[in-house]
Amino acid sequence: MNESTDTTSAKTFLVTGGAGFIGSAVIRELIRATPHRVVNVDKLTYAGNPESLAPIDDSERYEFRLGDICDAKVMARLFRELAPDVVMHLAAESHVDRSIDGPAAFIETNVVGTYTLLETARQYWKELKGRDPDKAAAFRFHHISTDEVYGDLHGVDDLFTECTPYAPSSPYSASKASSDHLVRAWQRTFDLPTLVTNCSNNYGPYHFPEKLIPLTILNALAGRPLPVYGDGLQVRDWLYVEDHARALIQVATEGAVGETYNIGGHNEKTNIEVVRTICALLEELAPTKPAGVAHYADLITFVSDRPGHDQRYAIDASKIQRELGWQPRETFDSGLRKTVRWFLDNEIWWRRVQNGSYQGERLGETA
Repeated sequence: MNESTDTTSAKTFLVTGGAGFIGSAVIRELIRATPHRVVNVDKLTYAGNPESLAPIDDSERYEFRLGDICDAKVMARLFRELAPDVVMHLAAESHVDRSIDGPAAFIETNVVGTYTLLETARQYWKELKGRDPDKAAAFRFHHISTDEVYGDLHGVDDLFTECTPYAPSSPYSASKASSDHLVRAWQRTFDLPTLVTNCSNNYGPYHFPEKLIPLTILNALAGRPLPVYGDGLQVRDWLYVEDHARALIQVATEGAVGETYNIGGHNEKTNIEVVRTICALLEELAPTKPAGVAHYADLITFVSDRPGHDQRYAIDASKIQRELGWQPRETFDSGLRKTVRWFLDNEIWWRRVQNGSYQGERLGETA
């Protein structure tokens, strides 16, 4: 690990949901590329995996706290103890299919949890203004959201901008839209220094296997069907998770208070195109196939579409490029190749997720 050791401008980052896919990428990047101290607060639901933080777990600047953002007393105690300079709020239930089967958890975590965290941050910041005005002036609350709050794009040229009206289609996206509105209301009403980002579909190392890209890779390696919803022509803009992590840190440290930044990878692909590209990569990188499989693409299986499935998402990321100078480093081809290679090289990680043994790991101090 090439860890940054310059501590002259070090801040304390409180990252919620840091054992998740995007959160763990943010923490790995913070430890690798900045001098900041990072405290990860995570409830460790099924999608939280401490093993995703193994590359930085021995850093003196990293600390894990087991905690629930819905617990106001625990959050208040953490803020008093840790005195964060930046809050990066990533803790969320995030799988659309699960939100259809059980919406209640999404309302609790994404709406009630965000409200609880906002109120905790507001009280902390209010008290901070009285005793340390400079620290209070530099404090930031960064809320990480999704492009799914915008709903559906039916044309082939339209893009989601920061001014696109909200039109969520699923319980998941509705709960995230609610949390976005809460954050903006706390900024407008209470002057809490907040920022919001909305991102396109992420992919990359440590991706939980229920999502399209890792599910396709692992099912193919096992010779299982590769399920594709409907006709597979739904379009998504794909963003490599390490590019996203860099963008989030840049927004948290350089973004303008009260602003929203859309983050996308400029990689619009249909779902069937993604699945077929993965199959082609596996033909090259994993040519020895499971018994009875002649070609990975033969495993593609079209299944009934899910309710309310949005047809197209696409992000206009020109604002963050123009104002903060961020742009993705990975193309879809380069990022997907890295992703497939990572899953081929890290069988222990995904096997432990598949068999559930990763959930036996509950590292760090309880908040």
